[in-house]
Amino acid sequence: MKKEWIIWIIILIIIFLVAFLRFNPLNGGEDNWIKDSRGVYVKHGNPAQTPDYVLTQENIINKATELYNNKKAEGMAFSSQCLGSVEDYAVDIVHVPRTNEDDVIENQCSDYRVGKVSHFIELDKNGDIVRIV
Repeated sequence: MKKEWIIWIIILIIIFLVAFLRFNPLNGGEDNWIKDSRGVYVKHGNPAQTPDYVLTQENIINKATELYNNKKAEGMAFSSQCLGSVEDYAVDIVHVPRTNEDDVIENQCSDYRVGKVSHFIELDKNGDIVRIV
């Protein structure tokens, strides 16, 4: 009789551990936000909420896109240059794939180099996100 109780207790512990590991929100789970290869947050599964850090990044991306569109409307020819800054992000145009021209100091945003902003967004000539850091 005592042996059966021990077996049942072990089974209950195993069930509890499996349930905890599967549904624990701290383990990443299926329903969360992850960064893709560009550094952009994307849904993984069906998260119930959109965290503030995702909303903040979406806002920055929208402002960078608006900056790009304004420069395009002004007639800027895009190659490898700094478009300016948006909040704490420098917005750069780069080639895909990157070329030596993208690494020329004069083509990079000085605000990032001197520490005025601490992040950057790289866009290609079409305004598509290449990388967010």
